Order: sequence, then structure tokens, then C-alpha cells
Amino acid sequence: MPLLLPSALAAGSTVGVVCPASAVTSKDVAPFVALCTSLGLRVRLGSNVNSRSGYLAASDQARADEFMRFIEDPEIDAIVCARGGYGVMRILPSLDFAAIRDARKIVMGFSDITALLISIEQHARLVSFHGPVASSTFDAFTKESFVGSVFGSSTLREQTDHTEHAAMVQAKDVRTLVPGVARGRLTGGNLSMVVSTLGTRYEIDTTNAILFLEEISEEPYRIDRMLTQLWLAGKLQSCRAILMGYFRDCETRPASRVTPGRALMQVLTDRIGTLGVPAVYGMPFGHVKSKLTIPVGVMAELDASTGRLSILRPPLTM
Repeated sequence: MPLLLPSALAAGSTVGVVCPASAVTSKDVAPFVALCTSLGLRVRLGSNVNSRSGYLAASDQARADEFMRFIEDPEIDAIVCARGGYGVMRILPSLDFAAIRDARKIVMGFSDITALLISIEQHARLVSFHGPVASSTFDAFTKESFVGSVFGSSTLREQTDHTEHAAMVQAKDVRTLVPGVARGRLTGGNLSMVVSTLGTRYEIDTTNAILFLEEISEEPYRIDRMLTQLWLAGKLQSCRAILMGYFRDCETRPASRVTPGRALMQVLTDRIGTLGVPAVYGMPFGHVKSKLTIPVGVMAELDASTGRLSILRPPLTM
């Protein structure tokens, strides 16, 4: 199936907030509701906001039903997941990917939501968005990227040959692991979640892709293990390039089970730097305060020598 683009939002559009994983309260998402209101958007909270079932927002069926209700509701124009945490993988078999494709709605989130975003891109053949959840902090950088992504107003500049568009991000403090330039379709998200899809029908396809990865609170040996698993599965070798975000709080801890430890950058250089494809570390997305919104499934170009990511096609229909 050809890849479809979701419809851009406009003033008066309605954003649905759902809980496909862990729980939130209405207080947690109140700043997001205020932001949307300031942008001229309406917000509808799902019935599982303010609900909790252990480490989940509700039962698997309740969370899947809520998500599909918002997909099928013609008055909902986009869906922003309330939080990651844990639980998305449990509801994937209950989702109707044909209906998700037909609805052509923006679906956004990060962390645990990674598995949902990859599944939507691969099984519904619809662009999804790795970006903030409704309980995220929306500083100026995050807000600008979010607004540009959902309204289709990101800085798109037409190339001189008039055949493509590019939204470029030149991030500060990005470290080049392997120089070079490559093009491919964007896919990825949280490293733990990407690895968790292996061996399932929701397994990530990295063929000719720019694979983007980020992580939080995992020691270097665990990062090593997960990257090695991706390598053993052939997922790293099939990439055109690798784009890594910040691996937050991922250095060896004093009470580590594995001592002496290795530095995070040693692990990344060993596992990624030897692949021979352009690779960078430190792009702002995922578990950081200031985060990019990245369209999953869209063609992009990574210039690893300068730390520049260019989105080569608009990810939305206007």
C-alpha cells in the first residue's frame, strides 16, 4: 500500500487525548489543553484520563476501545497520547489498522508509544509522529516543533529544482560518530521499545531507513545489549543512517552490577561507529525537555558531518 499522509490541523480542529499506556490525571494534561486552546484548537479528553489500573490507565480492552473510538469519531481530527509509561504493546492486536488508515489522523507520542507509531506506519501505511505527549512540558522549542508539525507550517523551503521540500533542523551539540550524507525513510523511537518489537508481527523494518533512537535510565551495558540485539537481527546493517538522540541518565551507576563499566560513548562508538553508515549522537528528541516532533515514515536526509536533518517531503496534507 502507498504511504498516506494525515490531514493538517487548522483553527477549530479537535485534538483527542487518549491513554493507550499508563495513567494520567486531567491536571497532568492541563497545560497541553491550555496550549491547544491558545492555538484555536478544541480538546477532548478520553474516558481513561483520571483512570488507573495498576501501572496501566485501564484494562487492555478499555484502552484499545478508547483509541479506536477516537480514530473512528469524525469530530476528532488528531490524537495525542497522554503519556507513555507502559502498555501500548498489549493493545496492538486489538487495533484496526485498516480503520486507522481510512481515518488519516495525526497520532503522536513517544517513549512507550514508539510501538504504536511504528505499527501505524508499517501496518496502516500512514505517517505517524514521534513527538511530545499531552503530559509533556512544552517549552518554546517543543512548542514550535509541535505547532509546525500539526499545522503543516514548519519551515518548508522549496529546493531550487522545485521537486522536493525540506524542513531542516541544525541542532547544537550534535556529535558526529560517522561523517557522511544519506537519505532514507525515518523510523524508530525509544530503543527499549524498538527492541521489544523484535520477533513479533510489529517488528520494526529498518530497510533503507534513517533509524532514530533514544533512551533513558539504562546503563551502558544494557544499551550495548539492546544495540547488539538489533545488530544480530540485522536491523542496524540495513539502515542508511542512524540518528541518535540524548541517552539521558545512561552512564554507569556507582552500584552497577557490571563493573568496571564502560562509558556510554564508548558503547555507541563500538556498536554504531563501526557500521560504516552516517551516524550522529545528541539530536533533541524523546526523553528531553526540548524535543523535536519527527514524522515516522517520511523521507529525510541526514548530513552527519554537520548534524543537519532535512525532512524531504511534507508529512501532512493541507
